[in-house]
Amino acid sequence: MTVTAPSASHIWYAAYGSNLHAGRLAYYIQGGTPPWTAHTYPGFRDPTPPLQTQPLTLPGTIYFAWQSRIWGGGVAFYADEPHEGWPVGAAARGYLLTRAQFADLLHQEMYRVPGEAPEPDIDEVLATGRLQLGPGRYETVLHVGDSQGYPIVTFTAPWDHATADLTRPSRSYLGMIAAGLRESHGWDHDRVVDYLARLPGVRGMCTAADLDALAELPWELP
Repeated sequence: MTVTAPSASHIWYAAYGSNLHAGRLAYYIQGGTPPWTAHTYPGFRDPTPPLQTQPLTLPGTIYFAWQSRIWGGGVAFYADEPHEGWPVGAAARGYLLTRAQFADLLHQEMYRVPGEAPEPDIDEVLATGRLQLGPGRYETVLHVGDSQGYPIVTFTAPWDHATADLTRPSRSYLGMIAAGLRESHGWDHDRVVDYLARLPGVRGMCTAADLDALAELPWELP
């Protein structure tokens, strides 16, 4: 099998929500309807799998807000400058994608078809650290570091996270994140629960029994 070598067109996409699980990300890449939703993803224009993956820890915090029409409940957002009292150290998973693939992912996160909207200017993101493409929940692109000679980028909401209305995530969404943490970081159940329990939107909103039950969810995706 011929393996394509990374080039200057590649970047690390840092996933910190449900895309921590490779099976979940595969629906963005290949297209299709995940078994737990009625939403169909068109897929990447170039469905080549990520060249590499690696566990990452970002210098910020994950919190839950908004209301997902796919999952129900809050969804994960990244705060690069956490509010006082929030935990620091966001578990993520790096996928080495082309810039065009990253753009296709971003468009699908905003319920758009890849190629039907302008692509983010990654050079501007790298030069300034941040690029707000619009008011949408995942239209602010951040440069959060570098690894193996490639920039690490992710996307989040444009609003002030310190004043955001925190929203409890659904059990299925939190279960997908838990499965992704086990898969990408190799954490056991106790470590996953300890991490999630500290996150704003989970802390004080989900009980210990809620989090322990995540181990029972069968997140083996087709």
